[in-house]
Amino acid sequence: MRSWIGGISLFAGGMLAGILMMQPGAAQQTQVPGLRLNHVGIYAKDYEESMRFFTQSMGFREAFTIRDKDGKPTLTYLHINRDSFLELAPANEQRPAGLSHIGIWPENLGATVAALRQRGVKVDDPRTGSTKTSITNAFDPNGVRLELLDFLPDSLPRKAMDSWR
Repeated sequence: MRSWIGGISLFAGGMLAGILMMQPGAAQQTQVPGLRLNHVGIYAKDYEESMRFFTQSMGFREAFTIRDKDGKPTLTYLHINRDSFLELAPANEQRPAGLSHIGIWPENLGATVAALRQRGVKVDDPRTGSTKTSITNAFDPNGVRLELLDFLPDSLPRKAMDSWR
């Protein structure tokens, strides 16, 4: 049942991202240019079982894992293809199992933030995250977090993409 929930979460995240990226024809004229889906984040009820499912059953490769001071994983990026990832993190009381966020990679983070703010979207100021990536957040009307990011040259996702074979 757990893998079923994970599959539904991944499907829902992909559908939402597709809806966000593919606007109806008339709306495309006002679309913020240069946006692409980079990753979908999931909080895993059973992290180890989810890792086995996504690596062994789905065939995704581990790009990198961030661990806490005790060596426990706090976040793992799994390669789907060169530029697309599944971000997996353990669920807890503050982060219930399911969809965490959708990672959107704009061509120019600063210009995208300015354009979204001009359209009335509340967007946080960019900051450097634990993956050494410049990130900011906005929320859709359903409360889904949209993580806008820019891969700095030394960021872990950039290194993973550059080492893709």
